[in-house]
Formats: sequence, C-alpha cells, structure tokens
Amino acid sequence: MLEKVYNPSEVDKKWSSVWAQRRSFTADADSDAPAFTIILPPPNITGSLTVGHALGTTIQDILCRWKRMKGFNVLWLPGTDHAGIATQKVVERALERKGLKRREIGRERFLEECWNWKEAYHNRIVEQLERLGASLDWTREVFTLDPGVSQAVREVFVRLYDKGLIYKGKYIVNWCPSCLTAISDEEVEFKETNGKLYYIAYPFADGSGELVVGTTRPETMLGDVAVALSPEDERAPELEGKELILPLTGRTIPVILDEAVDPSFGTGCLKVTPAHDATDFEIGNRHKLEPIVVIDKEGRMNEAAGRFAGLERYEARKSIVEALEEEGYLRKVEDYDHSVGHHDRCGTVIEPYISEQWFLHMEPLARPAIDVVEKGEVSFFPERWKNIYLSWMENIRDWCISRQLWWGHRIPVWYCNRCGEAIASVKEPEKCPKCGGGLKQDDDVLDTWFSSWLWTFSPMGWPNKTRDLEKFHPTDVLVTGGDIIFFWVARMVMASLEFMHEIPFSRVYITGIVRDAQGRKMSKSLGNSPDPIDIIERYGADAFRYTIVMLSPPGQDMIFDEKKVEVGRHFANKIWNASRFILAQDYDLDALLSTSEDVDPISSLYASVFNGIPDGEESFGWEDRWIVSRLSRVIREFDENIEGFRFDVAAKLLYEFFWHEFCDWYLELIKPELNGGGDCGLGSLITARLVLGASLAMLHPVMPFITEEIWSMLAEGDRILAEFRLPIESFTLIDDSLEADVEIFKTIVSTIRNLRQNFRIPPSVEVDTIINCGEGTGLASRIEPFSDKIRYLARVSDLKIGEGLAKPAGSAAAGLSFAELYIPLKGVVDIEVERKRLQKELAKLETDCAKIEKRLKSEDFIRKAPSHVVESEKARYAEMSDRLYRLKTILEDIS
Repeated sequence: MLEKVYNPSEVDKKWSSVWAQRRSFTADADSDAPAFTIILPPPNITGSLTVGHALGTTIQDILCRWKRMKGFNVLWLPGTDHAGIATQKVVERALERKGLKRREIGRERFLEECWNWKEAYHNRIVEQLERLGASLDWTREVFTLDPGVSQAVREVFVRLYDKGLIYKGKYIVNWCPSCLTAISDEEVEFKETNGKLYYIAYPFADGSGELVVGTTRPETMLGDVAVALSPEDERAPELEGKELILPLTGRTIPVILDEAVDPSFGTGCLKVTPAHDATDFEIGNRHKLEPIVVIDKEGRMNEAAGRFAGLERYEARKSIVEALEEEGYLRKVEDYDHSVGHHDRCGTVIEPYISEQWFLHMEPLARPAIDVVEKGEVSFFPERWKNIYLSWMENIRDWCISRQLWWGHRIPVWYCNRCGEAIASVKEPEKCPKCGGGLKQDDDVLDTWFSSWLWTFSPMGWPNKTRDLEKFHPTDVLVTGGDIIFFWVARMVMASLEFMHEIPFSRVYITGIVRDAQGRKMSKSLGNSPDPIDIIERYGADAFRYTIVMLSPPGQDMIFDEKKVEVGRHFANKIWNASRFILAQDYDLDALLSTSEDVDPISSLYASVFNGIPDGEESFGWEDRWIVSRLSRVIREFDENIEGFRFDVAAKLLYEFFWHEFCDWYLELIKPELNGGGDCGLGSLITARLVLGASLAMLHPVMPFITEEIWSMLAEGDRILAEFRLPIESFTLIDDSLEADVEIFKTIVSTIRNLRQNFRIPPSVEVDTIINCGEGTGLASRIEPFSDKIRYLARVSDLKIGEGLAKPAGSAAAGLSFAELYIPLKGVVDIEVERKRLQKELAKLETDCAKIEKRLKSEDFIRKAPSHVVESEKARYAEMSDRLYRLKTILEDIS
C-alpha cells in the first residue's frame, strides 16, 4: 500500500538507486530492436545546472523514456566538456588565493590542478543530472579530454591539415586581454554601449587644411597608417595621395581610397589602423600598408604608443583625448550608441589584435552542410531556425581554432629545433623526418568546440569501427539552445558529413530562453536564476519537471516563476491520492486471473498491460467503456504530441485526462459499483486499474519517480516502469458515439450543479429536474441510459427527460445547445427571499461595474496607471459584467 502522504524526497532517492543497480538505461549494441539515439549536450565541468539546463534535459529524458516504452533500443549518451577557457580561469583564481600563479608552477603542475578540479566538480554535475531523473547510459559516459576523444581530435586535425584546410597565419583576431587568448567570432557577444564619437583633425602636411575623422576609439589612432575615403566621395580625386600629419606623433600618413569606407558615416573619412580593427586589416592588406601595433596582449599601450606607453587602454583613451584637446586637434565630441564586442565567457571587451594563429578553412565544409538542410535531411524545430542556420553557413568565415591556454587538446604539431620543419601527427614523432633534429610541440591548445563538434561520433569510438557506431550513428534528435547553433550544431553537421559521410542527426529541437516573471533572461549576474536542485528539494523532481515542460511552448521563451511549481506539486499529490484509492479496493485480482481467451475486450487490454487475463465473468458499464475509449484516444494524441515536439501540449493533455476525466468523472461514477461489489464492481476495478496503469506509463516520461513508485504497487512481478513496453497498438477501443453522448451527460450534470450553486441549494437536498429536448432529435433516448448517474452525481430525485416538456413556474432554467433544463424551486428554496437576495447583489454589482467603467473611460487613468493595473481593471470589469448578465437571467427565470 502507498504511504498516506507522498514524500518525493524518499521516492526520488529510492528509484534513482534502483535504476542504477538494474542498469535500466544501458543500451544494447547487439539488440535487434530499432535504435534511438540522443547525445546530451556536454555540460561544462565548471558549471552547475540551471533552469534552462533542466528544461533541455527533461525534454531529452521524455523522448528517451517514451521511445523505450515504445520498444526502441535507446542510447542517451552522457558526457562532460573540459571547457578550456572557463576551467583555466577558475583554476587560476583558485591558485591565486593560495598565492600561486600559473606560469610560476609550470604547465605540468597546472594541468594536474585542472584535473583535480575536474574530478571534484564532474561528480557534482552527475549528481545534479541524476537528481533530475535523467535516464542516461552512464556506462558510456565520456569526457572531452578522455584518451579516445583526444585520439579522434588529433586524427581530425591531421586529416584537415593534410587536405590543406588547416593553416597557420598572422591575422587580425578577437583577443581577450583578460583570458589572454584569441577567440572565435562566435564567442564574441555584442552589447549596445553608450559611447562617444570623437572628431579629430588630421592636418595636411603641406599646410593646405585638414581632414576631420570620427572615431569611437581614439587610443588606436597612434597606430594609424592612413586615412581612407570612398572612391565615390567628391573629394577623392583631389585628396588621393596627399600626406597628413598624424596628431600627437608627427608621423605622416597618406590619404587612400577604398570601397570599404561608408561615406555617410561621420565625416566620410576613415582612420586606417590595420593592427586594431578587422576592416582596417583588410584595407591595409589591399594597400600593402604595414600594421603598427600600439596595444599589447594585456590591453596596455606598448612602446609604439610613445608617451602613452604603459597606460591601460581606457586610461590611454582619456589621456589621448585630453592631449588632443590641449594641442588643438579635437573638434567635437558626440554621444554615440554602438555595439561593442565582449568575450562571452568573462565579459571583457574584445581587442582586435594581430596574432599568429591556427585557422580552419570552413567554406569547403559548409557547402555539404548547407545541402543536407536545404534538402530536408536535417530539419529544425521550430522551422525558423533553418533560415538562421543557412544565413550563417552561407556567410561563414574561417574558424580560429587555436587558443593561448594550457588546459585543452594541445595542437598536434611539432617544430624541428634544427630546420624549423612543422610536423602534424596523430602520434608524437620522435625526431624530425626531414633532418633528424629534435622536436618541440606547439604551445597552444585547440578551441574547446574542436572536440565538441565531433560529439556524435567520437564518444562511440571513432576513428575505429565499433558496434556502437554501427548501431547508434547517426543519432536521431539533438535538443539544444539556439545560442549554440553556430558554435556546435552547424559544426557537428560539417564534421559528421566530412568524417562519417552521413548526417549526425535528422532533427534539431531548439529550446527557448528561460525568463523570469518580469521577462528578463535568467542569469546569475541578475540574481534571478534559482538553483534547480533547491527547487527539487522543496517540491520534488517530478513536480519541477512537469511544471517546466507544461510552461514551455515549442521553441518559445519560457516565463518561469517558482510559485508555478505548485501546479506540479498539486498534480503529483492528485496522482498519489487517486492511486491510493484504487489500490485500497478489496478485491483479490490474483484469484481472478485465468488463461481463458473468451473475455471482454477491456479484460483483454488489461491482460496486455498486466500479464494476466481476468476470468471473463466481470461486467462492464458504459462508464468503463467511455474511459477506455478516452484513454485509447489520449494515448494516440500523447504519442503524436511527443513525436511532434509539442511537449507542453502533451503535459497538459495528461493533466486534463487524469485529473478531470479519470478522477473527477470516472472515479466518482464508479464509487457505487466499487462499494456494492459484484461483477459490476469487478469490471470497474479492472477498468480503473487498467486506466491507472496506462496513465502511469504515459506520465512516466514526464514524472518518472512517482509513477515508478505507484507502478511497483500496481503491477505484478519484478517489472519496473522504466523498462516497460506499453502496447500502444492494442489501445483501439475508441467509441466516438459513446464519447459524444457522455459529453452531453457531463454538460447536464455540470449545469444542474451550477444552478444548485446559484440558488445555494445544500448538497443534502435533492431536486427535481426536467430536460426538454428538441422535437425529433432523438436526444431523449440517448440521454436516458445516463439517468441513474445524473440522479447520483447531481443529487436529483425526480428526473424527466422528453420532448415538449413545459417549464414550471418559479423554476431555475438553463439553455443548453441541445435542450432546455429546468429545476423547480418551489419547496426547495424560499423564492421571495432568494429574489430579494439576488436583487440586492445585483444592485451592488451594478454600482461596482459603473465605478470601474468610469475609471476605464478616464484618459487620465489610462495614461498614468501602470499597464498591469489597467489590464487588471479590464479583467475585473469583464468578469463583473458576465456575472451581472447571469444575475439578470436568474431573476427573470424565477419571476
């Protein structure tokens, strides 16, 4: 028997342990069952679970658990990411607290510290995923720096190097002065910034005047090598080739013409600083201008900056502007809002910087990856992400893959100490193949994403041919956030096509952003991102899982408020209490099982779920056949919604069916049969257990812990729900006609209950009811079989159903779409007293309505009041107007 009170903490811990001991989620590469594969986006070892992670993980878990229930051989592959920059930064900070610096202790000792950090924090992530209920195959867990993955990374690097796609060169890159490394374009986050536009005069060397140049970064002017005009500028023919004096330096620089110049921006003159701007770098190359670096790797002015050397770049900006003003070069300063690139990891403003880096030429890899999406071999949900993917791919730039870090995959290139030869190799070479000299490996490491883009196949043993690759690749669905569609999704498509010669997955589901009640993106910096583990501690994993899925429309942002988890908690308690009621029924079902096949279809369906056939002597009523029909339809709709990625619709569907149809209607309908015993009671109990079992199976992917606990009390033997196959194909007992008639029955019962409530008729008092059906409709004969249950549920004594029935004087009335319904009130309530009460309520309501109406007509109120207050008043007015109409109708009925 279930405990009286549901304790999610105990239930969650119990079943996490059972699943792990039974290895319930271990995929079988030798199974004949169809495979279904998902890879978990590997969380960073420095990170912790967020509500966004919880949403994505829960969606993946729903897919995996439901596929297992449909008979698939499911592999949900877990892994964690070494997170190069993020991990190195936190380990450096930890060392600094001990008074140590990375370069002081050396590379080998520092990497030991990083591995120690990984061991400590990796376990925290695993624990968090287990607490959430993620049904991952932990026997196949992989880390991005594991030996097998490292071999795959080296293999990929060498193959691309040998094809001429990986090259090394000195180019302008995105440099982080805080992390002291280059980063890719995709790691730059642009933020709108309130800045200044400085207008600086550049005098002509011949004293004939000046050109005024607008810039947001005056500190870089010390590295100017030219001023450019557009060829379309009317001044171009006269000024091209003239010399200018660079303020504060005395250097002369030429006026050049270039099509990259926007003549409408500022003064139409562009200062060209190839060492500190990507556009200027391209202009400099076209005009063969030598770059001058004036800002170093740490964001400080170097010796080339002259008197400003040693200043931090923003200190230098202030000093240079002051010097320009003092020396008469500053013409004006304007406020100017513009986008400034920041490192997405640490938030530091990026410095464009000329540096020697390794790059991967992307265009040859991108073309096939564009084709498979255009042909529909890889599809996106929601579909709008397809265009975003294609737009980026069609304008793809080469990928800067090297990072000036120690933690990560070290670039597999060695340089000869004698002849300078560069050797790219999967295995470490012993000596230079050209001259036999000694070798030194490249100091840099690869971008973290260089291991992640292989993630659909490297964890399965590539480049070796393995059973896992043969069985589980390509994978089926990728569930991820839109913020890494370029970092990860697009690159995985390219990598799989290049090295596996097949797509990595066929469908990509993009989750929305999780926002707080005010619509702000949840983040630790804002302090509005609750820890999911804390929420699980308070409400249980199932309540949390159900709520976030129910709140999340496909691909749209989710508004999350922890208070809403109460919905999930109430639902879990409802499931628990309804299950206790059914399990408490005193019938020995074991004694009723037989091998007979001459049974009712409901009994047969029960047998397909619970491995046993009742003896065929039980009796089933319309209530039983109705709820089984609804169950069969809901199972079909649930499956369609899960397969269509409409997880919120699926969650709400289960809620409506279980709470309202099964509990509020069916269980209330069968209580007399259960209390009376006999064949009818047995039939209802078999049906109730069948519907409960199938409902638990559908609920299990969303709420795995509570459903597993109840199933263990409901099912026979050692079967557990996580390993159960639901025979969906057997649920075919759909009766459209019966369902339509039951909807009429429910409407009648609900209408009688509402009328009783309107006139405050106590539950203990039975009422007479007249249902006047439309002539010639045949509705009376359809309603008649439900008459006993109408009397029972609506507390009706005398029930008349027919055509042409008159409304008695002093009756409460309701017009239904199919009939008129009357409740004679004489002898039930004091009509005069009731009329006075209603008239008094009506008068007060009219007064209140008039006040709100006057307020809403006030332009002053609409203009000054907060929008949420205005909307609240409008909602109140609509509600009161509806109540006003209903009161007037009631008074007319009893007049």
